Amino acid sequence: MAKTKTVYFCQNCGTESPKWIGKCPSCGQWNTYVEETIQKEKNPSGYTSSRREQNKPVAIKEVVSSKEERIIVPDQELNRVLGGGIVPGSLVLIGGEPGIGKSTLMLQIALKLQKVKVLYVSGEESAQQIKMRADRMENQSDNCYILTETITSEIFKQIEELAPELLVIDSIQTLTSPKLESAAGSVGQVKECTAELMRFAKENKTPVLLIGHITKDGAIAGPKVLEHMVDAVLQFEGDRHLTYRILRTTKNRFGSTNELGIYEMQHYGLREVTNPSEILISQKEADVSGTAIGATLEGNRPLLIEIQALVSTANYGTPQRSATGFDNKRMNMLLAVLEKRGGFRLGVQDVFLNMAGGIRVEDPAVDLAVCMAVVSSLEEIPVSAKTCMAAEVGLGGEIRAVNRVENRIAEAEKLGFDEILVSQYSMKGVDKNKYKITIKTFTKLTEVVGYLFG
Repeated sequence: MAKTKTVYFCQNCGTESPKWIGKCPSCGQWNTYVEETIQKEKNPSGYTSSRREQNKPVAIKEVVSSKEERIIVPDQELNRVLGGGIVPGSLVLIGGEPGIGKSTLMLQIALKLQKVKVLYVSGEESAQQIKMRADRMENQSDNCYILTETITSEIFKQIEELAPELLVIDSIQTLTSPKLESAAGSVGQVKECTAELMRFAKENKTPVLLIGHITKDGAIAGPKVLEHMVDAVLQFEGDRHLTYRILRTTKNRFGSTNELGIYEMQHYGLREVTNPSEILISQKEADVSGTAIGATLEGNRPLLIEIQALVSTANYGTPQRSATGFDNKRMNMLLAVLEKRGGFRLGVQDVFLNMAGGIRVEDPAVDLAVCMAVVSSLEEIPVSAKTCMAAEVGLGGEIRAVNRVENRIAEAEKLGFDEILVSQYSMKGVDKNKYKITIKTFTKLTEVVGYLFG
């Protein structure tokens, strides 16, 4: 019998140490080492390829570049986020909170791929539970196979018999490798199981979709090295109590990391939202104070989002500053600009800010809309619902240019807005005559305040 070996792993980066140390020498984090019992077998039964060839160095000019034929999924939101489909041999990690819809999304994709043989491996649910979820969906497939197994050696045996073209693992934290004796979900197991799946994906050109748990801080559970090993990391976000879900990419070796996909949770599964601007702008009969429409960009997709502000007198000492879906520090900066450059007394006011629809915005192009929503609530004067804005606000109160302003103007025109307020410096080389929407240009924040509020 092999001798039991105890080692310590850093939970943040996965660095191995023979003894416990307070500070990780690799990532610099404190108190992240945990003890795990492992056992190295003489004949490990993990994944080994029967057709593996010895690699030799090749001159870069002799390497023949070929365009990979991606698997186009009948889901335009996922295709957009991945950069045009699933790349053969890629390893994609999908993370999200419990109950957000990760398993539903993956099963839905497996059922939609009618011409692709898909193996759905579940370590959390029985085949009957998966069948119940599949029955609620409108798509059925003869090429989707279910396997309930957690040991990687058994999974690879079934893979050799079935020869799937796409593999889905739900979830990576439930798998165990016979190479290690530690429990499922531990740092060593997650790292080893992912390494075995990565070898399988690269050697067989079979894409693998991994579902991963997240910690209470919102990060992918397990060692940080897990995110370095995979080709793409997707975050499935949203409030479980709301119907809309956002699929965002934080790493992508085959495409942009700025793309965004939006879904709506229905009783039969997830519905793609092709025009998210309509759901991010609330429908109301009359104009109300404290709201303004801003034009933002997520990757190549322009979005119009409603920004809601509430300004009220602070009755409990220190004024409160709270922002939902927007950076709190940037909001404080914009409030300081309004007070210093615009003359508005906001130092004794509570200010609450909300991005409608549950989306988080980091684009500085919504600065002007944030400022106008705050002034509208302070002065109790509504901004027209047919007016939108796309400009950054500087510390000197100047209206700064934003990139790709033509995309924002075209989106506002498509949704029926009457006018859009932009920086004068954004219009260099832009032909106003080709747009039906009225384009108003400004250089200072006070000019916009005077135009909207007199």
